[in-house]
Amino acid sequence: MTEPSTRLDPLNSPYPVPWNWVMTMVTENPAQRSPILRYYRSPSLVSPDGCYAAYSRIQLRIQPDPTQTQVASVLFLENLKTGALQVITASSPLADNPFVSGEETDHPGSIAMIIPIAWSKAGDRILAREFESLFGTGLASDYAVVWDQHQSQAHTIAPTMVNYSNAILLGWSQSDPDRVLFRAGNMGEEQWPVWAVNLHGQTVAADVGDRPVVFGELVNNIWTGPQSYR
Repeated sequence: MTEPSTRLDPLNSPYPVPWNWVMTMVTENPAQRSPILRYYRSPSLVSPDGCYAAYSRIQLRIQPDPTQTQVASVLFLENLKTGALQVITASSPLADNPFVSGEETDHPGSIAMIIPIAWSKAGDRILAREFESLFGTGLASDYAVVWDQHQSQAHTIAPTMVNYSNAILLGWSQSDPDRVLFRAGNMGEEQWPVWAVNLHGQTVAADVGDRPVVFGELVNNIWTGPQSYR
């Protein structure tokens, strides 16, 4: 898989969200009387067999009060042969979605950005990073969203029964392809352990020597990057 270019990310993730775009838009648009909408489309992540592409669209709603500004997103799965689109959303705490409901989210100041990071080797599952945070706070953590095409079902998972303040999604587990790897720990700790999590949230310490693996090819196109607003 092509390595993404180095960009600012709140968690220093190997798969950064467009945080520099968010900060630029908020800075360039000072507080006004009414909200301003801005959009961003991620590069496409094409499956190993070349049949599908996954990409996300991110909505930034800039509010007069900066702490009330909201970021929401949705993941699209496109059949490259037929053009059919499927919408995939997370079920994590801040994932209220205006793309689906058509209404404002219920979490003022929330940040919920989903981006595709890896296909499975067989191309039948997509792994996405759901980054969530709140403006004006140090709260930030990742969730994994796994879409299984055979089950036509999305799973939103994170480490459970583990003490941590922040989790960073790393990719599929090389040792167990049915699990994903997170590095999770508490701010101020030097060493954060790596955990392997299955689709039901069951969490175990990653095997010694286990490594994250990713499949797929990132493709930029004319629709990638900042988009017009309505």
